[in-house]
Amino acid sequence: MISSLDVPLDLSQPPTITQQSPKDYIVDPRENIVIQCEAKGKPPPSFSWTRNGTHFDIDKDAQVTMKPNSGTLVINIMNGGKAEAYEGVYQCTARNERGAAISNNIVIRPSRSPLWTKEKLEPNHVREGDSLVLHCRPPVGLPPPIIFWMDNAFQRLPQSERVSQGLNGDLYFSNVQPEDTREDYICYARFNHTQTIQQKQPISVKVFSMDSLNDTIAANLSDTDIYGAKPVTERQPVLLTPTGSTSTKVELRGNVLLLECIAAGLPTPVIRWIKEGGELPANRTFFENFKKTLKITDVSEADSGNYKCIARNTLGSAHHVISVTVKAAPYWITAPRNLVLSPGEHGNLICRANGNPKPDISWLANGVPIAIAPEDPSRKVDGDTIIFSHVQERSSAVYQCNASNEYGYLLANAFVNVLAEPPRILTPANKLYQVIADSPALLDCAYFGSPKPEIEWFKGVKGSILRGNEYVFHENGTLEIPVAQKDSTGTYTCVARNELGKTQNEVQLEVKDPTMIIKQPEYKVIQRYGQVSFECIIKHDSTLSPTVIWLKDNDELPDDERFLVGKDNLTIMNVTDKDDGTYTCIVNTTLDSVSASAVLTVVARPNPPFDLELTGQLERSIELSWIPGDENNSPITSFVIEYEDGLHEPGVWHYQTEVPGTQTTVQLKLSPYVNYSFRVIAVNEIGRSQPSEPSEQYLTKSASPDENPSNVQGIGSEPDNLVITWESLKGFQSNGPGLQYKVSWRQKDVDDEWTSVIVANVSKYIVSGTPTFVPYEIKVQALNDLGYAPEPSVVIGHSGEDLPMVAPGNVQVFVINSTLAKVHWDPVPLKTVRGHLQGYKVYYWKVQSLSRRSRRHVEKKILTFRGNKTLGMLPGLEPYSSYKLNVRVVNGKGEGPASPDKLFRTPEGVPGSPSFLKITNPTLDSLTLEWGSPTHPNGVLTSYILKFQPINNTHELGPLVEIRIPANESSLILKNLNYSTRYKFYFNAQTSVGSGNQITEEAVTIMDEAMASRQVDIATQGWFIGLMCAVALLILILLIVCFIRRNKGGKYPVKEKEDAHADPEIQPMKEDDGTFGEYSDAEDHKPLKKGSRTPSDRTVKKEDSDDSLVDYGEGVNGQFNEDGSFIGQYSGKKEKEPAEGNESSEAPSPVNAMNSFV
Repeated sequence: MISSLDVPLDLSQPPTITQQSPKDYIVDPRENIVIQCEAKGKPPPSFSWTRNGTHFDIDKDAQVTMKPNSGTLVINIMNGGKAEAYEGVYQCTARNERGAAISNNIVIRPSRSPLWTKEKLEPNHVREGDSLVLHCRPPVGLPPPIIFWMDNAFQRLPQSERVSQGLNGDLYFSNVQPEDTREDYICYARFNHTQTIQQKQPISVKVFSMDSLNDTIAANLSDTDIYGAKPVTERQPVLLTPTGSTSTKVELRGNVLLLECIAAGLPTPVIRWIKEGGELPANRTFFENFKKTLKITDVSEADSGNYKCIARNTLGSAHHVISVTVKAAPYWITAPRNLVLSPGEHGNLICRANGNPKPDISWLANGVPIAIAPEDPSRKVDGDTIIFSHVQERSSAVYQCNASNEYGYLLANAFVNVLAEPPRILTPANKLYQVIADSPALLDCAYFGSPKPEIEWFKGVKGSILRGNEYVFHENGTLEIPVAQKDSTGTYTCVARNELGKTQNEVQLEVKDPTMIIKQPEYKVIQRYGQVSFECIIKHDSTLSPTVIWLKDNDELPDDERFLVGKDNLTIMNVTDKDDGTYTCIVNTTLDSVSASAVLTVVARPNPPFDLELTGQLERSIELSWIPGDENNSPITSFVIEYEDGLHEPGVWHYQTEVPGTQTTVQLKLSPYVNYSFRVIAVNEIGRSQPSEPSEQYLTKSASPDENPSNVQGIGSEPDNLVITWESLKGFQSNGPGLQYKVSWRQKDVDDEWTSVIVANVSKYIVSGTPTFVPYEIKVQALNDLGYAPEPSVVIGHSGEDLPMVAPGNVQVFVINSTLAKVHWDPVPLKTVRGHLQGYKVYYWKVQSLSRRSRRHVEKKILTFRGNKTLGMLPGLEPYSSYKLNVRVVNGKGEGPASPDKLFRTPEGVPGSPSFLKITNPTLDSLTLEWGSPTHPNGVLTSYILKFQPINNTHELGPLVEIRIPANESSLILKNLNYSTRYKFYFNAQTSVGSGNQITEEAVTIMDEAMASRQVDIATQGWFIGLMCAVALLILILLIVCFIRRNKGGKYPVKEKEDAHADPEIQPMKEDDGTFGEYSDAEDHKPLKKGSRTPSDRTVKKEDSDDSLVDYGEGVNGQFNEDGSFIGQYSGKKEKEPAEGNESSEAPSPVNAMNSFV
């Protein structure tokens, strides 16, 4: 048995209705009527119709045609037919040799949009505060029209809690107001089917206010029986609709339930809804028409019950209970499904439906009630089930199940098709399925066969049958792999078999890597006009082509050139406030989609506060309030309040106070006699807002000053005066007009009475004729036209200073060492200082050096010792020198007289290094040394110390030799040296205190006299100069040729050719220094490293010396000037102590000796 499988159309099968018109079919009377009926079957079915229960012969009506190969009827209305003539109930039958299927009963009704009946409408005269109902009463149309109220200008009338339209189309006024007076209340009915709008006659409403009513009553006393002179009175609510206290409502299951309560009253009542004994259903309850309408969608039997609306105002309430019953037209529980049976099989057709009331179930066979249909021994009807057993081919038929109650019916066709067919697989062969890893894979195997085939799945050509919890086998043949993995990729075979045969089909499965966003966009906070970028870096299967889409707030990005979409990012330039929102990166492939979102918050300085208001004005305080401006996504942290004094400093704003950002009012302290204006500045993390607009001005009353001048001082500028200064009060501190100062003074501990003077608004007063440097008590008091400030405090000042009168006595000097001495003196009496003691100054200078006769320009040095000190240290003295010093006392006016000069001497010290050391006249076994005495001998030289030692080819040092030389010598010839040997010399001077710093030098003895002569003379030979000029010219020509060829894009391999043909014995002369290049021995071909240069004067200063042997390479080459002096290489490093020991000096080879000249 096969249930609910489509039978391939190449096999015999009963008809199946595939398309039909709706049961309730309202047609436009101006257009042709098309009643649809489409069916499939094998052989193709034929069609027939009934109208109002009898056969409808379409051949006899020229206006009716049936589409070819179809049952669809076309009734021609546009060529003279009338739609009303074809109103009725139609049913279609599709029939072939295996059975007959029928359609629903299709009720055809033409739509109607009738005109309003003419009526005379009286104007409505209503008293202010009364309720009013304007009735619409639209004509009955099909379908019912949509109602709305408009005025003559086709503008919808405004509605509110007070004025609203009811479900029946009437316009309700809970209470009328004078503004409701108008003559164009027009009700419109729109008929959607015919696209027409009908208009009711305008309705006039005249609202009388109590004042106009009283005037009317006074003029026409007879009208008092119509209009009383009562004022507008408030009224408790009364329901206008529905009337009474209870009503009922029946609604069908699945429909929308609409309940309405509209009340009159003054003030306008507010409506509230409750369900008695229960809650209003969540997610399906909505309130409309200002809560006057309760809407519940998709109602069910559980929504039956009592619903109460309560109208309430300040005077009371009214309520109404609506009893709701939910009925149900029939609905399917189990609809019958097609059966395909093989001969001899068994099966059931089940038809189960529910409704309220419970529907009746009836069966038809091929459109005929089953009770009168031809008998079939293979079937048995059992209520809502037909049981089939041992069917034969003649058992094929179409059965109809009808479930009906008073609210509707259901009709379903289900055929029984008896076939004997071997299996067939309907899914295309080798169909490719592609899925993402870790997601389900559904492999189809649509099949047909009778009896119903069994389905089995295999993986691979020779794989075993698939079983287990990792697979799900669906009834329709589909294989589901709930969680596909990469190893699930491959070929899957579906095998269908029944007793009549077997068939199989292969499908392909590819499992792809999931698309992932490995770098998601992140939350960003950016300042206005900045630049922001969101990243969206993805990883995807290499065989898939992803597309990236950016959204803003789930919508497309703005069409704005500021938005730049890159491969992996979105950049927004020049960000504005409207760019604030959520940005989503969506990555789509043909198989999956992923997304990630981030929020962009655009921040900026806050907008300025506004609506500044001054309240609670008092003499010394006022309250300021304001409304904050937009904080621009960055919370306001504080408000700064500034003020302007329009009386004293117009246009200048001063800081007043600062309050937290949560505060919008502040109590401000005020000063008298100030014309205040205030402004407020908002502050957030981004910065300060623009200032608000200034507040209104507020002028405070005058008062005597509250404070006195600050920073009062008394300092004399001359020995006989006292200058009193102070900081004047600012304008707003004066508290009133006529600001002056009372200046008072008296000599401390001498005068009893104060001397006072009143001065104008200045900041200085000079008292003349005072004793020199005596203390005074001083005070300055402010006053204005209204009085004095509080008593000021007293400060101590002094009259003017004069130069000190005496010099320090008992000056003593104690020499500590050759560069440091200590000086001591007795303090001068304070009375003689005649001012503020600032300290003592020690003047000292070098008279002469004891080691030399010459005198230099005397440069005095000064050391200042602050305060009342009586000793100090003199550093940086030169050894073995004669010094003088004196001491002076210092006050604010200047220096006093100097003490008598004190002479002292510094002892000897170690000498400085010799001024130079040069080595000349190298011979085979001797060198001449010349030197200069130290620039700073720092004492009497006793001798010079010379140390020297040989250096072999591996830079090892030989034995050290030391020679002591008398101090009066300036040269020395060293004899008995080894020929062609390098020596290093260390040279320093000595005094009785010790040895000074040493200088170093290196030199080499020569190999023979001829080589030395040749080395000296070659540079002066004409042939040598000519050769050098030729070489220079040749090099210049080569450079020009290379430059030309390079500009043409070619290459000039001169360097490679020269390297390939170079003579190993000869290297070109170097151009930079005029020396010959390196020379290598023909036997070992070891290159020798260059020598280094020395200054052109061939002398070596201490600061330029360098004797570290590790700075030299193997075979260091010396070089001689024309006079034979040696030129070495030196740096400013301090010489280390020479190495002592018995290291041997290896005898140099003749070649190495020759290299000393090259």
